[in-house]
Amino acid sequence: MASGVKPRVKVPKSAAAGDSITIKTLISHKMESGQRKDKEGNPIPRSIINRFTCEFNGESVIDVTLEPAISTNPYFEFDAMVKEAGTFKFTWYDDDGDVYDTSKDIAIA
Repeated sequence: MASGVKPRVKVPKSAAAGDSITIKTLISHKMESGQRKDKEGNPIPRSIINRFTCEFNGESVIDVTLEPAISTNPYFEFDAMVKEAGTFKFTWYDDDGDVYDTSKDIAIA
């Protein structure tokens, strides 16, 4: 497991039914592309977040495949339509097989 990996998300606490809301996500991750070499000239193994997904009440909102050119600490901002109260589940998948997830609830105002 990569050390210091911390997912963070911002989701409004409530919204009106049918509203579009903005969601912001950030995960602290070093992200090594596999293209660089260490002091001895050996390739540094690739270590990136290779996929990010978001679901709302079990339904897919976004599913992104990430490539080595992605920056350190990947940030995503996207809109989602809220039809009902529920839970957003955010999941990040690491090259080493680790999975980081968090969730946020939203109420209908």
